[in-house]
Amino acid sequence: MNRFLLLLVSGVLFASCKRDGEECAFQPPVSTSIEVKFQSLEDSLFTFATKQELVDFFSRHVALRDVFFNRQGYPTDSAFINQLYQRFRNPSFDTLRMETKRIFANGDELKREFETAFANIRYYYPDFPIPKIQTVITGMESDLFVSDSLIMVGLDFYLGRDAKYKPNMYEYMQRRYHKGFVVPSAMLLYGIENSVDDADKSVLADMIAYGKAYYFAKHMMPCVPDSVFIGYTQLEIDGARENQDIIWKRLVDDEVFFNTSRQVKQKYISERPKTLEVSDQCPGRIGMWVGWQIVNEYMKKNEKVTLPTLMRTGNAQQIFKASKYKPL
Repeated sequence: MNRFLLLLVSGVLFASCKRDGEECAFQPPVSTSIEVKFQSLEDSLFTFATKQELVDFFSRHVALRDVFFNRQGYPTDSAFINQLYQRFRNPSFDTLRMETKRIFANGDELKREFETAFANIRYYYPDFPIPKIQTVITGMESDLFVSDSLIMVGLDFYLGRDAKYKPNMYEYMQRRYHKGFVVPSAMLLYGIENSVDDADKSVLADMIAYGKAYYFAKHMMPCVPDSVFIGYTQLEIDGARENQDIIWKRLVDDEVFFNTSRQVKQKYISERPKTLEVSDQCPGRIGMWVGWQIVNEYMKKNEKVTLPTLMRTGNAQQIFKASKYKPL
């Protein structure tokens, strides 16, 4: 899967609206007046009568060709075009298109979600360049590409749990891929690159970096449930909240925070169905979730700190200590 990350900053504080018992982030007093260039290209893939027409299409959409359909993964241009031409003419690909239409219709809802998120960004960061958005069906080749000028979405990745065709990944990862995750995942990608401190290799630095990214994304889509951003079931996220003291004690006892071991990072940060070191009921990537809670506490206790300042703060230990997060 291709994911590319670019810098983004914004400023935001907590506020007090609620949805389904969960506190929303601050909702800026903006009207959705952002207009995005939105291209639905999925139908175009079914109109090619010749291979030359496909060549011409990719000549007009170079990023789609090179990044999303991975031109470099093929030995020659001819092999690439032949493979893609056959894929697009396969009857199962037409079935995939119909299912995509059933879930996303004409794309208007997805476009509005992007416009709302971009309006929130612009409220805090007026010079943010609004990227063009292209949607397409890839045959489960790529899910999302994000840059400062272009977002590409492989809609067939986001058809949900009842889809006939699903991404080739574990079920606990598949469940994130539904239509409500498209824009949140794009916002996460905007936040991640601006969160990373390459000089600090500790688990704590990774936890805080991801925590900042989740904090950022949540504030671009204020009332999207936390469970959507992090890909936990509601039961898992409720359990994490209720058992923060147990999770914290395990992290302390295992001396996780300042460890730089790849093995320790795999246990607490990397993709896993469960964090067995804590409990057989504890979801994977629990270190990311704890990092998010640390950042939340830091911002609550430091109300004068805006999100741009937070994102520019590369010292994870500074955020950790100032948060005073210690759920015991």
